[in-house]
Amino acid sequence: MQPQINVEVHLGKIRQNVQQIRQTTGVPVIAVIKADAYGTGIVAIVNAIDDLVDGYYVFEPREVIDSGVDQLSSRSFIAAVCHDADAQTLRSHRIRPAVWSRQQADRWRACDPVLSVDTGQQRFACQPQDIDAVLKAGNCREAFTHASNATQAGRFDELTCGRGLRRHAAGTSLLHCPTARFDAVRPGLAVYRGAVRVSTRLVEARDSLGPAGYSGFVVPRHGVIFGGYSDGLTGGICLINGVKRRILEVGMQSSFVELGPHDRAGDEVVLLGDSLTEADAGNAWRCGAHEALYRLCRCGRRQY
Repeated sequence: MQPQINVEVHLGKIRQNVQQIRQTTGVPVIAVIKADAYGTGIVAIVNAIDDLVDGYYVFEPREVIDSGVDQLSSRSFIAAVCHDADAQTLRSHRIRPAVWSRQQADRWRACDPVLSVDTGQQRFACQPQDIDAVLKAGNCREAFTHASNATQAGRFDELTCGRGLRRHAAGTSLLHCPTARFDAVRPGLAVYRGAVRVSTRLVEARDSLGPAGYSGFVVPRHGVIFGGYSDGLTGGICLINGVKRRILEVGMQSSFVELGPHDRAGDEVVLLGDSLTEADAGNAWRCGAHEALYRLCRCGRRQY
C-alpha cells in the first residue's frame, strides 16, 4: 500500500463556484489566488477559470512571477504587498500594486496602482485623511478595502463615493451583501469551497488493548493512517465508511484514528470532502476554514 495522502482538486466544481458567484452578484469576479490558490495550485486554477474572471488578486508579486501565470492569462494581477519591487518588473508581468502612501503611489504610478483603503483591518491600507494625496500621486482609477462586515463596506462607500473609481470590497464573507458588491467582488474561499477531497487509507486496524499511542488514549478500536504533523496534519475529525471519527493522535508521519467495529485495514479515510466541509475541518482544528483548506491541500499529492 502506497503511503500517501491524496488531494483531489475538482476543477469543474471550481468553475461552477465562479459561475455561481457571477450569477448571484451580477458583477465581475476578481479571483483570489494567493498562497498557490489556497494550496490548490495556482497554474491549474488560472487555466481553469481565466475565461470567467475579470482579474486576480495575489499577496505579493513573486506569486505571479515564479509561477508564470501571467503567461497563461491576459488579465491583470493586483498585489497586496509589493515591498521593493521595481516598476518595470511589475509592468512587464501586469502586476498592479496596492498602494496606501504617497511614496508608494508616486513610485508605482506607471503601474496603474490600486488604492487600498483602511476601514478597520488596520494593515496595508490608507488612512482616510491620506486618500486624496494617494489618489493624486498614483493617478489611481481603482480602490478596494479588506472589509469583514457590512459596516466596513459602508465606510468604504462613504470614503470613496463620487470619485469615479472602480471599487470592490466583498470577499467571500460579504458576497451575500448587495451593498458590498460595488463594481466587482473579490472572493477567495468561495472559489474553492467543496472542490477539494483529501483522503488516505487505513494501514492498520485493531481492537485496542488498553491505553495506546504516546498519549495513552483509550478507545475500543483504533487504526493507523500514513500522514502526520510533518505533512501538515493535525488532530481533528475524519470520515471512515461515511461515519465521522476522531483523529486521536498525530505523530510525525503517521496518525491514530478512532474506528468502528466494522472498519478494516485498506478502508478509505476522508480528511476533507464528501460530507466533511472546510468549516468542519476548521472547527475541529480550531482554525478558520481558509487555513484548514490550505493545510489539507498541502498534506499530499495533488491530482486534478
